[in-house]
Amino acid sequence: MPPTDTPLHFGYGTNGLADLRLDDALSLLADLGYDGVGLTLDHMHLDPLAPDLAARTQRVAGRLDALGLDVTVETGARYVLDPRRKHGPSLLDPDPDDRARRVDLLIRAVQVAADLGAHAVHCFSGVSPDGADPDTSWKRLAEALTPVLEAAADAGVPLAVEPEPGHLLGSLADFHRLRHTLGDPEHLGLTLDIGHCQCLEPLSPADCVRAAAPWLRHVQIEDMRRGVHEHLPFGDGEIDFPPVLAALAATGYQGLTVVELPRHSHAGPHFAEHSLPFLRHAATQAAAPREQQPDPALAFDTGANPALTLDMGQDPAPPPGDPSATPEGSSTS
Repeated sequence: MPPTDTPLHFGYGTNGLADLRLDDALSLLADLGYDGVGLTLDHMHLDPLAPDLAARTQRVAGRLDALGLDVTVETGARYVLDPRRKHGPSLLDPDPDDRARRVDLLIRAVQVAADLGAHAVHCFSGVSPDGADPDTSWKRLAEALTPVLEAAADAGVPLAVEPEPGHLLGSLADFHRLRHTLGDPEHLGLTLDIGHCQCLEPLSPADCVRAAAPWLRHVQIEDMRRGVHEHLPFGDGEIDFPPVLAALAATGYQGLTVVELPRHSHAGPHFAEHSLPFLRHAATQAAAPREQQPDPALAFDTGANPALTLDMGQDPAPPPGDPSATPEGSSTS
């Protein structure tokens, strides 16, 4: 693929910095050189259900502006609506009042995104309830998203739905089913998670990027292995990142590409520090003509992070002594 002049803009998700205050997380990302942040609305980070949301949002907008950070609003908080049900209630719940609670959260997120000047609002379908008829679940999803899309159109902010392994809408093919069901609304877009492509899509991650390009509004990125839905630090999975970033640059995508490591918050600053040089190096490899690409036997010199090395053609991974060698927390995303 020929290189393009379209730069990629890298961010880091606050769901991977959950042990930091939001101000501290934003300052860290700005100091490290990130272009933006994937802001998950949660009880510790711009709580969407606490009082004075508009005023608090305005303060965060000022902070983002002062730090020069772009933002995408994400809505994947595990327990923000229900302290006992992970990601519950969903857009698919049998109880219409429960579905309405999720719809209200998404509409709040759209308003927050508009007030922050965000690129998009991310969301997902949720898991289909046990015993639910698939057609009923798809109908519930379409009906629930309709008022959210109306709010997104009024606010001028795209709604970027993410195919999530194990959810009703779990693949690119499922996204297109939803799109056609809703009549291809202008403000319906796609969140593409590069790891999910490696996990379950029939196409390679780079081919997924090319196939998704017309609807791409938000990108999440991490390493992953085929058939295993586990978000991994760069270098711990199977993804060849330069072709993925080359494909992304060639689409002209101008939103954020956000590192998503939600199970690594206990070592969030470490992974934020080491993820950006990895991505920048992979992007440089993607843009370089083949004859100018570095000898994979040579050490990768990051300047500030000389411990990162390029070994046998692989992209640089975090150095030895990784403080997250023993993962903490849930075994599900």
